[in-house]
Amino acid sequence: MTKAADTSKLVRAALSEDVGPGDWTTLWTVPAHAHAEAVVIAKAAGVIAGMEAVYETVRQVDPQVTVREWVGDGDAVEQGTRVLELHGAARSLLAAERVALNFLQRLSGIATLTREHVNAVAGTGARILDTRKTTPGMRALEKAAVVMGGGENHRFGLHDMILIKENHIAAAGGIRRALEAVEKSNDQNLPVEIEVRDLEELEDVLLYRVDRILLDNFSVGDLRTGVERVRASDGARPATEASGGITLRTIRGVAETGVDYISVGALTHSAPALDLSLLLELR
Repeated sequence: MTKAADTSKLVRAALSEDVGPGDWTTLWTVPAHAHAEAVVIAKAAGVIAGMEAVYETVRQVDPQVTVREWVGDGDAVEQGTRVLELHGAARSLLAAERVALNFLQRLSGIATLTREHVNAVAGTGARILDTRKTTPGMRALEKAAVVMGGGENHRFGLHDMILIKENHIAAAGGIRRALEAVEKSNDQNLPVEIEVRDLEELEDVLLYRVDRILLDNFSVGDLRTGVERVRASDGARPATEASGGITLRTIRGVAETGVDYISVGALTHSAPALDLSLLLELR
């Protein structure tokens, strides 16, 4: 669940963008006394996410509108499934329609794509992670949608985990200098992860204590070798994570190497919206 204040701010901005000074079409064509029922239908199979944003949109447009869920966040739906109903003033339902659906379609698309990746690695022990490749301002909602789809969240931002990547290593002057600098400065005891590009760099990293090693753009063969090498290392074994161009077609082979985590940026940067429609009837 995201912070209520964050969702409220996002919805307020979305309504300001969409409604602006007024929904003149609705105000000039729909009588003020008209009441209606609006039904949201899934036009494709998927996983629902984003109910929190729907409720907040309705609340901001008209607190008198009522919402009835037929399915909830994280539920799988088939084509034709009734997702939710809205009851209230017809003008209010029409004003809320697009913003509510935009949130619900976008977030359900992320949950749906995440579930497909989770299902693709079922039984291997690998866990699916998101990344920071999110829509600006939408990160909390999009990461919540990943969880609804059965995935897990990587770090939320730059502040809650140390992730030393290729450019950090280059700017620091090498793996040794980067890791030693973090060890010296990490008075917050943040978890530490470091990216390696090949098996040689992996050997260098295994001389230090880290929480997780990111095996980036490894072939399946090298990834399997790297995972086995980490498991054979002395002391506390760091977790392993694979990333880099992994698709639904290739992810099973990656998971079968024994890697602990697989991070997939596409979950949030390339998920197609789930096709949903809203049908309104006067009551």
